[in-house]
Amino acid sequence: MNKTIRILLIILIALFILGMALYPTVSKHFKKETAVPVELKNVPVPAQNRQKGGPLNVAIKVIRPENLIDVVRTTGNLIPDEEVDLTFETSGKITTISFQEGTAVKKGDLLAKVNDKPLQAELKKLEAQIPLMEDRVFRQKSLLEKDAVSKEAYEQVTTELEKLHADIELAKARIAETELRAPFDGVIGLRQVSEGSYASPTTVIASLTKIIPLKVEFSVNEKNAHLVRQGTHITFIIPPDLTRYSAQVYAVESRIDLKMRTLKARATYPNTNGRLAPGRTASIEIKSYEIVNALTIPNEAIISEMGRDIAYLYSDGKAQQIEVAKGLRTESNIQVLQGLHAGDTLIITGVMQLRDGLPVKIDNQIQ
Repeated sequence: MNKTIRILLIILIALFILGMALYPTVSKHFKKETAVPVELKNVPVPAQNRQKGGPLNVAIKVIRPENLIDVVRTTGNLIPDEEVDLTFETSGKITTISFQEGTAVKKGDLLAKVNDKPLQAELKKLEAQIPLMEDRVFRQKSLLEKDAVSKEAYEQVTTELEKLHADIELAKARIAETELRAPFDGVIGLRQVSEGSYASPTTVIASLTKIIPLKVEFSVNEKNAHLVRQGTHITFIIPPDLTRYSAQVYAVESRIDLKMRTLKARATYPNTNGRLAPGRTASIEIKSYEIVNALTIPNEAIISEMGRDIAYLYSDGKAQQIEVAKGLRTESNIQVLQGLHAGDTLIITGVMQLRDGLPVKIDNQIQ
C-alpha cells in the first residue's frame, strides 16, 4: 500500500511540473484568440465621449425689473344674482301657460294663469253698484245741505260707498293672485306643469334665474381673511377655459366659520353677454401683495450652499458664482435684494452642476 501511494505522488508531481512548463505557451495562445481584431482598432469614439469635460449647456435669462405679484388661490362657485321657484298665490285650474322654456323674460311678464271667472263675475257685480251708490251719496249730500237729513244718515251712505270701493279692490287683488308674473328679469327654466293641471301655492311651475349679473361665492382660510373686504378685486377662470375674468367683492360674512376656519365672501361679475352660467366651479386668485420694479429670478436659479444663497451669472463663456440676498417669494419667482443688477445674464438651468469658473455654453435664452 505504501508503495502504491508513493507511485501516485510521483505521478502527480510529474504532472504539476509538466503543467508549469507548458503554461506560458498555452496562455499566449488564448490571448491571441481573445485579442481585438485589427479592423476594430480604427472605429471612432462616440460623440458624447469626445465631449466629456466640455462646456455645460445652460439656459440664460437677462434680468429686468418686473412687478412681483403674489396671489392667494382658492375655489368658488358661480351662483345666480337671484333665483326663485315660481308658484301661484292661490289655487285653481291652470288655464294659460305663456312662457317658452329656457328663454329670457322681463319683469312683469305674464307667465301663467289659473281660472278667474268667478272672481271676474264678482268684480263686475261690485262695479255695477258704483253708479247707484254714488247717486245715493249725492242725494244725501243735497238733503244734508237743506237740513232734510241728519249728518249720521249722510255719513252712513258715504261709508257704504267706501266699503264698496274696498270690496272692488279686494276682488282685483284676488284676480291678480290668479296671474303668475315674472318678479325680475331672468331666464326661465323647464316647466313642471301643463295647462289643465290643478295648481296650489305649493306647486312649482318653473324656476326663474337672474344671470346678469352673476355672483362668485368663495371662502379663504383665516390667515388670509384680511385680504378680503368690500371692494376687493379678484380674478377667476372657469376650467378648462383659461379666459381670465374680473369680479369685485360686495359682501363678506360677519364672522369666520368655527368648523372650517374659513371666511366666506361674495363678489359680483357683470356677465353682460350672459356667457357664463351659474353652477360652474371657479378657480380664484386674490392679490396678496405687489412690488413694483422688483428684481426677480426663478426659484430654481438659486441654491443654498453652506448657509449662503448662491446664483450664477454668465460671463465670457464661464459661470460666475455670486452671493445674493433674498426677499419675498412667490410660487415661481423670488425677489433679489442684493447681488444682482438689471441687465445681468443669469444662468437658470443646470445650477446644481455649476461651479465658479466652469465653462458653459448657451443652449437657450428665456424671455
